[in-house]
Amino acid sequence: MNPTIRHITFDCTGEPYELARFWSEFLGHPISDIDKPGDDEVLLELPDESPGLLFVRVEEAKSAKNRIHFDLGPTGRTRAEEVERAVSLGARILTDRTLPNGRGWVVMADPEGNEFCVERGERDRVEP
Repeated sequence: MNPTIRHITFDCTGEPYELARFWSEFLGHPISDIDKPGDDEVLLELPDESPGLLFVRVEEAKSAKNRIHFDLGPTGRTRAEEVERAVSLGARILTDRTLPNGRGWVVMADPEGNEFCVERGERDRVEP
């Protein structure tokens, strides 16, 4: 028998509940009913047996670029609309790697500095 991935874990030097709230609002999935502000571990529940996102309080600050990150494809929005929405929730743009033909992505950071990318969305028109 092989192991299953239960959680994808984010280290937080700040408040895990607040970082979970950012991802909850951005991805549209709920924080576990048993978690509350001040908890050292907070779980964002994903649907259909997908691994949950677990936010855990740690003492040491992030010191380098993430070695793993999310590549997110907007649903029902353009890349620009999704980036604007992420910024309004507390993310920041690190690098815009959008190409003139519409391909590419925008590298962003969540409120704790964890990188993620927003690729073109369903509503983006991409030239060949």
